[in-house]
Parts: sequence; C-alpha cells; structure tokens
Amino acid sequence: MGARRFLVDRLLKQPSGRGLVAIPLVLILVIAVAAILSPPDVRLAALLVVAPAITPSFAGPRLTALIGVLAAIALVVIDAVRGMLGTMNSQAQIVALVAVSSAVVFYSFTREWRDSKLSQVRSVSEAAQRALLRPPPSRVGPLRVAWLYLAAEDETQVGGDLFAVARAAHPCTRVVIGDVRGKGLGAVGEASVVLGAFREGAHRCATLPVLAAALEDSVC
Repeated sequence: MGARRFLVDRLLKQPSGRGLVAIPLVLILVIAVAAILSPPDVRLAALLVVAPAITPSFAGPRLTALIGVLAAIALVVIDAVRGMLGTMNSQAQIVALVAVSSAVVFYSFTREWRDSKLSQVRSVSEAAQRALLRPPPSRVGPLRVAWLYLAAEDETQVGGDLFAVARAAHPCTRVVIGDVRGKGLGAVGEASVVLGAFREGAHRCATLPVLAAALEDSVC
C-alpha cells in the first residue's frame, strides 16, 4: 500500500494536483459523449486535444502522457462508434492528437528538468549561506545575543547578507553587519571573505579603525 501511494504521489508530482486531475478526465468524457451524440457533419472530437494541453499546468510529464493516451483512445472509440475509423479524416485527427500530446509531454518534461536543476542550485546556495551565517552564541561576554534573519522577498534567500559577533581579548565585544552588493554564490563568497577576516581580526586588532583597515585589506 505504501509503495502504491508513493507511485501515485510521483505521478501527480504534487498532492494539490490530485483534485485537478479530474478536469482533463471530465473533459475527455464530456467531449467523447458530445461527439458521439452530435450529427454526422459535426466533428467535436478534435476538442480532445484540450485535455493533454492543460494537464502540464498542474501535473508532470507522466500524467500528461497518460491523459494524452486516454484522449487518443477516446478519439479512436468515437470514430469507431460513428463508423469513421480508418478514414483519412480520422487518421489525420489521430496523428494530430498524438503529435500535440507528444509536444506537450516534451514541454512538461523539459520544464520539470529545469525546475529540478534550479531547485538543486538554490538548495546548494542556501546551504552555503546557512553555513556562512552561523548562529551567534546566546551570550558573548556580559552581553546576551538574540538574532533573526529575514530576507526581503521569498525568492531572495541567497545573497550577500552577513553578520557575526566576536569577543576580543581587550576585553570588548565586536559586531559586524553588512550586505555584499549582488546575490547568488558570488555574493556568498564575498561575504565569507569579510566574515573570515572579521573573526580573525576581531581578536588581534586593538581598535575599530585597525579592524576596519584589516577587513579592507582582506577584501581588496
């Protein structure tokens, strides 16, 4: 039962798409019934292409291919019931439906592959930034530290934001907060340089101007 549920989830790609699967199925059924009951000079079977065409908006390539196969079967059944199976018109419509369904499946596969690659890149970038922005200790010397990091937008989690807290030997507490111009892995790399220089220089630089100069030298 668990294996079957897993396969169904993979087929639908997202749990929210389960209810939407009924839309192309209902379209195939309604169009098939209407095409069978319509007069001989009315050809409604061509509308079956709508079912596989809308499926990629909420499902992956596997389900899109399944809907395309069902639409082709429905078209064959319609032509068989109406006595048109094997005619030039019937063959042309079947070939056209298969061609459109194949193109839609290819588009869905390409989009899924691209989204997967983008998700991997985003995951790696976010992991790098989480490793970079290590949570500071709850207490540094006599100070209690609390922090919260919120990106300006949901799609800008990866960037050059940086912050760190260090306790110098003098003694004093040093804090750095900054933002590298740009975003992505390049900005994360620049932020790592600044934070590394700060964590090293905060302990050996006696004054803030000396520490700022050391950070400038490391970045340059």
